[in-house]
Formats: sequence, structure tokens, C-alpha cells
Amino acid sequence: MDPSYITDAKLPDKFVVSTRIRASRNIWGTPLLPATDCAHRLDVMHLLDVIHLLDAALPAMDGDLAGRFYPLADMTPDVEQKLIADHFLFQKPGGGTLLTGAGAARDWPSGRGIFHNAAKTFLVWCNEEDHMRVISMQDGGDIVAVFARWVQGVAAVEASIKQNGYAFMHSEHLGFLGTCPSNLGTGLRASMFVKLEKLGADPHALEAVCAPLGLQPRGSAGEHSAAVGGMWDVSNKARIGKSEVELVQTMIDGVGKLIELEKELEAGKSYADVLASVGVTLTAGAGGH
Repeated sequence: MDPSYITDAKLPDKFVVSTRIRASRNIWGTPLLPATDCAHRLDVMHLLDVIHLLDAALPAMDGDLAGRFYPLADMTPDVEQKLIADHFLFQKPGGGTLLTGAGAARDWPSGRGIFHNAAKTFLVWCNEEDHMRVISMQDGGDIVAVFARWVQGVAAVEASIKQNGYAFMHSEHLGFLGTCPSNLGTGLRASMFVKLEKLGADPHALEAVCAPLGLQPRGSAGEHSAAVGGMWDVSNKARIGKSEVELVQTMIDGVGKLIELEKELEAGKSYADVLASVGVTLTAGAGGH
């Protein structure tokens, strides 16, 4: 996982509002979230709670990564909602969701929380869908900085849990193991919040443009949500079968192409012609730019 292999990495901030890389990780010997009890979840939470106490033994957790753990049960409602609104923290799964139906939301908020550094550019979610979700994020399109921080951070978290006698779940055949099959392999999702006000006029057409690029577009608030103000959350679709560097590069190359198409629309090229240039047919009644 060497960030120096990433090419054409800096995308224009005019279009890229923020960049995020996250990956799920689970602990060997502990059931996945749907099968955990209170004691299991508290054990996982303790592993994150003591990271900041190990700085002397783990220099990698100093500086940019240094932070502390915040249990969800100790947060005020205002603090929790602010973190959720700013896209730093997960929220409780609603009724009827797969996680709730599987039992992963039992005993909420006990055993849940978030580790983050002072700048909130490095975070680790605890016991949301997986035992841990390691996240690096920042404003703008500097993907190399985000990826480098994630590589350093996930290595530091792994070193910390190993010091406590644990290890991440990993299979030589499947890669890292997660609650959701879509996260098998690297478990990595590299994403950018991208302004595509014109190209995203027809969500179905945007999905068709993204598919051959290996990308998945989501609305501003995640899957099945609207793209408010033309803001799309665009990420690599695959998690397995490629390296972390390859997946990040897929996202960079694909988002770069989307920005190129958006610029063509801004220059006055018709929506239908731009879509046709990448083999996509305009949906009847959509577009108009």
C-alpha cells in the first residue's frame, strides 16, 4: 500500500469538495456484529479506547493521528447530531434496515463510539456495521494525502490491537472479512464528494456513465438519497480482486473522466451529445442542459 504509486492524483477543488478513504476491519475471535453481545462490543471498544495510551510504544499514532476515543453513550444529543450532520459519525440504523433486522443494532448505543484526531481527518468508527471502520478524510481533492494518512492509520491501529494480543480477520483466499459480503477483500471504499450539477441531471444516466469506469454514484446522504445541489458521493464499486492502490486509482481516473464531461457541459455541449460520447443514451425527458 504505497501512495507513491498513485498517478494524476490531485483533482480540482472546484469540483471535488472532499475526499474520503475508509475500510472495514474485524477482530479474530470476536463474532461479527450481528452475533455480538454487550461484552463482545465493549471488548472491541476497549481496544480503541486505549490507543491514545500507547503513543509511547506506537510513535505512528503521534502527530497527525493522535486523538482519543469518544463513547457514543457519553455524548450529548447535540454533539452526536453535529458529528452526524458533518459526516464524521454514523447514526443508529433505522427500523427495517438490514443491520437492524440482522441484530447488529442491539443494545444501542452501548459499545459504540468513535476515535478521532483533533482535526477529524482520521477516524475509527466502533461497532457500527463492523468492529472497526478506519477512515481518512479531508476537504478538497488531494487523494495522495488522504491515502497516505489512511495507510499510516490502519497500520497503527493494527499494531495497537496486536500489542493487546488480537489480530484483524483475514483470509488468504477472501482477504479481509466483513459483515457485508460487498466489503470482502480490501474492504476499501475511496470516495469523493463531487459537484456534477449538469452531468448528474439524470441519475440513471450518471449511473450508466459510472458503470464502465468501475464507479458507484450515491446521493449526498448516501445510498438511495438525492444529490442535493448536484453533489454526488462517487466511489470505487469493487472491493475485492484488486489492491488498495488499484482501487484508489480507479476512483481517481473515473472521477477525472466525470469532471471532464462536466466541463464539456459547462462549455455548452449538449447533454445528449456528452452522454453519446461515452455510449449512454439520454433518458426521455431528462437533461436539457
